[in-house]
Amino acid sequence: METISENTCFGGTQGVYRHKSSSTGGDMTFGLFLPAEAQDGPVPILWYLSGLTCTHENAMTKAGAQAWCAEQGIAIVFPDTSPRGEDVADDAAYDLGQGAGFYVDATQAPWAPHFQMWTYIADELPALLGENFAIDLERQAITGHSMGGHGALTLAMGMPGRFKSVSAFAPISNPTASDWGKKQLSAYLGDDQSLWAKHDATLMMRETGFNGPVLIDTGTQDQFIDLLKPEALAEAANARRQQATLRLQPGYDHSYFFVASFIEEHVAFHADALYAS
Repeated sequence: METISENTCFGGTQGVYRHKSSSTGGDMTFGLFLPAEAQDGPVPILWYLSGLTCTHENAMTKAGAQAWCAEQGIAIVFPDTSPRGEDVADDAAYDLGQGAGFYVDATQAPWAPHFQMWTYIADELPALLGENFAIDLERQAITGHSMGGHGALTLAMGMPGRFKSVSAFAPISNPTASDWGKKQLSAYLGDDQSLWAKHDATLMMRETGFNGPVLIDTGTQDQFIDLLKPEALAEAANARRQQATLRLQPGYDHSYFFVASFIEEHVAFHADALYAS
């Protein structure tokens, strides 16, 4: 593993690291903030999954999460959104290919050799963090924005017992019924829509739900709200009587100004769950 940078940040360390990934078949880069408490022993960790076109850097520099994670004594990791490189398949559109991994394990050409983002986030990167940093893998929580909100919700519901809590900012909530989903799931997973269900938060909420607290914020002025379909996830959560807080925030859009406005609440929400056990 290569250290790209390490900077003192709110009494802790904001690092950027690169490593060779066995799951994606190439180099992957991630950001990791460790609070001061990590100098004394393992700390809980919050995963932040980013959205379309993002790298590890967007949330790391724009969300303002480090201050609140330092206050709560928890680490936060910012993975990349896809494999990258000249030998990695791509598409001319912004919403497919590099920068648009959708947190699935692709089975279709030309994506399958590298686009194994579910395995990378679920298995490879946690193991790497546990081996190299003062991270308590028994206390994990997860959040994300847009495509990353989709990833956070599906990973949380798809791996029961892994995460203590899950939250999302403007998640793609019902991708099997949205143009932000149909295109990507068919490209990565093929035309058998039964294989798409475990990557749709609304369908997963109806089927299994999440054994823990859920917090979701979406702005009423989000320019992509018709693609996000927050109402579908709300209906599924209500039908299941899922423990959840789903909020429509008046006036907010899809930008990182929105994320930064509510990140403190989300970090505190996860800290409550991470320190409850």
